[in-house]
Amino acid sequence: MLAVDVEMEIGTLKLRATLPKCEGTTVVIGPNGAGKSTFLKSILGEVRPDRGSITLGERSLLCTSSRLHVPTEHRRLGYVPQKYALFPHMTVFQNVAFGLRIRGRNERKERVMELLSDLRIDHLAARKTTTLSGGESQRVALARAMATRPHALLLDEPMAALDSDARRKVRRFLAVRLRATGIPTIVVSHDIADAEALGDRVAVLEKGQIVQVGTLSELRAHPATPFVRQFLDTRPAEPTPMVNEIGAVS
Repeated sequence: MLAVDVEMEIGTLKLRATLPKCEGTTVVIGPNGAGKSTFLKSILGEVRPDRGSITLGERSLLCTSSRLHVPTEHRRLGYVPQKYALFPHMTVFQNVAFGLRIRGRNERKERVMELLSDLRIDHLAARKTTTLSGGESQRVALARAMATRPHALLLDEPMAALDSDARRKVRRFLAVRLRATGIPTIVVSHDIADAEALGDRVAVLEKGQIVQVGTLSELRAHPATPFVRQFLDTRPAEPTPMVNEIGAVS
């Protein structure tokens, strides 16, 4: 379980965001400039809040009152940035293996190939990442994030770099994969369709503040603010994807 309660000021942005008891997939949605990426980076440890606390299971990652701030590399978090940040000079295999601290070559290879096979991209292992499609790149980035067996996953606008057709396919794939991980996951997005497809619950970020948290149907039935009502009514709900809809993403 992941619990977040942070406050900070960065430039003109005043972020006050609380997410208690994150289990399953929580999608944090809001318009551009609302502070979504800043919020995610505060969990990751790249941005240090002025006040607050972050806990992951029994571990405290941040407690400003006791001056505790666990470095990013020790937080056991998997992170997929907006544009995936894959190394262009490396193969798919090398990208996924990059953060692994497994000494044995055979064990290292087994772990990487297990992940690639699980995500249905083992046939791409020897390819350079510059030759991949958007959907393939996203799967490689997810494999790299999962390689170290993180205790939680953070995804920053995972569909932003994809065209509309790939976006629909990747949503279906992610909906299944994220539920299969069994670990807390936070996805930030400006697109309500991501919340419809991925979110066990949804948190709406309005001008730096999380103003409402709940299932999408709860938020639509009882919006806490006019902004929530307007933002969630921008499009009709999409059907929840089924497991057999994974398909290949090109």
